[in-house]
Amino acid sequence: MADAPTRSAETPSGGEDRREWTRAAALLLSILVLWDSTALVVVPLLFLLVGHPVRRAAAFLVGAAGAFLLFGLEARAGGTWYLELAWAVLAGGWFAALTLRRPETGLFHRALGAVGASVAVLAGAFAARPEWWGVVDWSVRDRLFRAAGRGVSALRELQQPDGLPAGFADTLYGMVEVQWVLFPAFLGLATMAGLAVAWWVYVRVAQGRHGALAPLQELRFEDQLIWVFIAGLLMVAVAAGDGWTRAGSNTLVFMGTLYVLRGAAVVLFLNGGLSLLGGLVLAMAMLLVAPVILGAALLIGLGDTWLNVREKVRAATG
Repeated sequence: MADAPTRSAETPSGGEDRREWTRAAALLLSILVLWDSTALVVVPLLFLLVGHPVRRAAAFLVGAAGAFLLFGLEARAGGTWYLELAWAVLAGGWFAALTLRRPETGLFHRALGAVGASVAVLAGAFAARPEWWGVVDWSVRDRLFRAAGRGVSALRELQQPDGLPAGFADTLYGMVEVQWVLFPAFLGLATMAGLAVAWWVYVRVAQGRHGALAPLQELRFEDQLIWVFIAGLLMVAVAAGDGWTRAGSNTLVFMGTLYVLRGAAVVLFLNGGLSLLGGLVLAMAMLLVAPVILGAALLIGLGDTWLNVREKVRAATG
């Protein structure tokens, strides 16, 4: 989800078109991993189709199919589904408004702005009515632990008569506890991915254009965002209370992920991209030494705030 304006309507080469499909697939996968919700894609897409120009009638068929998938097949009676829908409406509305107001702005900036504006609105609402946050937090926790409980029960039935390995259930519930504590960061990241996919579908289907998703190596954002990362560090370090520590942890996870992506963008730029063999080697390395790779990418991304490596390389090479 690089921050680059939509490219021309000229038909790209077959290789570039396949790469764009690969980027969209990677974004969809990240949504499934971070926060499995169709609303994060469908709702922003509906906002874009209603409030922005549509050159192809088939786009409305795609929108109708998405709405049927969301409201017809996946609609649930649980309160969490309505919370997800409300968040998607808030973020999708901001994204559509920012796109309408400043269409020349890059995709990454608009998605980040939409998430930031949505968080600001909710922060004001929760400050005025603190009990609302308690309801949201409890609903998410209940959803996550119910899903984990169903998974443990299913695995126990499959593993009979041997049963599950000792400590497996405790480890799983510990992971769910971390997911619950950090769910605002995960939801924010999944929302940015959902907005990018919605924009890609809109540009490709409604406008008949390509190039909505630029390569990762073009990703960069305002250097001033380093202060948001530093603020997260301070909230965790000061430890003024569980609420501040949790807010700082979520800020660090969210901004840290963005800086990891920025570091990866720098490496890909210097390396000239990533081949299939390189991708396989990277996948194997992530299985073995993921913390080392992610830590190195984070440091590179943070350092690029001051070093601006890609611009210096471009200037040096003419």
